[in-house]
Amino acid sequence: MYSPGVIVIGGGASGLMAAGRAAEMGARVLLLEKMPRLGLKLGLTGKGRGNLTNQGDIQTFIQSYAPDGKFLRNCFARFFNQDLMDFFETRGVPLTVERGGRVFPVSDRALDLVSALLRYGQQGRVRIAKEHPVEKIEIGNGAVTGVWSRGRFFEAQAVVLATGGASYPQTGSTGDGYRLARSLGHTIMPVRPYLIPLVTGEDGVTGLQGLSLKNVRATLYLKGVKDQSEFGEMIFTHFGLSGPIILTLSGRVVDCLPKGKVEVSLNMKPALTAEQIDLRLQREFQENPLKGAASVLKNLLPSRMVPVFLSRADVSADKKSNQITSGERNRIRNLLSDFRFTIQGHRPLDEAIITA
Repeated sequence: MYSPGVIVIGGGASGLMAAGRAAEMGARVLLLEKMPRLGLKLGLTGKGRGNLTNQGDIQTFIQSYAPDGKFLRNCFARFFNQDLMDFFETRGVPLTVERGGRVFPVSDRALDLVSALLRYGQQGRVRIAKEHPVEKIEIGNGAVTGVWSRGRFFEAQAVVLATGGASYPQTGSTGDGYRLARSLGHTIMPVRPYLIPLVTGEDGVTGLQGLSLKNVRATLYLKGVKDQSEFGEMIFTHFGLSGPIILTLSGRVVDCLPKGKVEVSLNMKPALTAEQIDLRLQREFQENPLKGAASVLKNLLPSRMVPVFLSRADVSADKKSNQITSGERNRIRNLLSDFRFTIQGHRPLDEAIITA
């Protein structure tokens, strides 16, 4: 009977990497995966394109995990984004860097990343048993002796727990690792979602669902005080806000929600000062004196956003430009740099990209 030295529980990205590396170092490795396929969540990243990593520096990564990111420094010092990129490129997956430092396979196929990890394990003769959920990790004399799966005991001298979190349960991440770790005496901190869409309280968002915005700045406010800001892309949904910059803010939002009122402000023209925005509005209105406000604002905003925007500004959509008062223009100007939404909550845990 095959007797591995190392058993890896979980066939996602971390499990495949751990299994391949252990085999590369000379261990006999058995990987147990409860799902019928490996690397399911990795295959979904970047909407199937494979958003592998980001080119940001170590400090940027740590700040993104605030306030708990400091523990990652030692890990990143040993293996960081360039090491990860080199790993895949030397295994036949050329990569490209896109806006915001995001790294993708040139092929735009996340499954190419999965295939590279599978080849890595095959080179080390890692044995894989799919549809093998682990019920228990066995301990004897203070050391791991093996695991139980499907009523069978698998002996091992070491076990790597790589089961993922509790998000996207359809990919197999159902919190098994927390249960197994707890059974070994570990204390499990409350699980919270991270990288998760946000739910807003404004009815007007519903009319914007599906609308994507680029080159905007989203700023988080807690009880009216500026907290964190991100620049890039976002999207309106039927329940609120999502997209890259919203997901980046979401972990902090989850932390802030129990502390008081949470708002997200969108700056539609982050490259312009308030004075520059005002001058632009004056020019647009002066050049189009007989056009309605809605028609003129389509030069500054996506057309689908204009009705919601003018409703917030309390300006009639068909009011002629030459009739707009300075007070109304000021309200429009302020909204262009501070289009604010109250955050009522976030989507369910199983919709989070990761858990923290």
